[in-house]
Amino acid sequence: MTAPVLREMRWWDLEQVLDLERALFPEDAWSPGMFWSELAHARGPLATRRYVVAERPADGRVVGYAGLGAAGGLGDVLTIAVAPEAQGGGLGSRLLTELLRHATAFECDQVLLEVRVDNTRAQKLYERFGFEPIGFRRGYYQPGNVDALVMRLTVQGTENRQDG
Repeated sequence: MTAPVLREMRWWDLEQVLDLERALFPEDAWSPGMFWSELAHARGPLATRRYVVAERPADGRVVGYAGLGAAGGLGDVLTIAVAPEAQGGGLGSRLLTELLRHATAFECDQVLLEVRVDNTRAQKLYERFGFEPIGFRRGYYQPGNVDALVMRLTVQGTENRQDG
């Protein structure tokens, strides 16, 4: 099986992205308007966002996506999602690597993210890349009032940290 190809997310990907979003995050899925707003800031000389999709070459199906926001030297991993059938094969690492590449292009010194406190699989991925816990956001994920663990990565010198 051929590995998914990573490329820039475009408006024509939104139907598949939204289907995956609703399947993976049924209680707090982003709306179409949220994605449209994010993509509006992802192109041109004043872009502050970067969104990528992982597309299966065989059938064009989107099996993952990720987004990064950047401003004032600070990056924020806004979302990372991988379809259940594509999990466990390194796609999350590839998506995060792509976001960090763009954080460097945006001249970010640090990258932040929030992850559910009960999502240990994702936390381990972020730790492999050098992200460190710096705090909590109480009741961040709704419904359910689930706390978010806030993690931070200092971008310089992180090129080889994903191995491990």
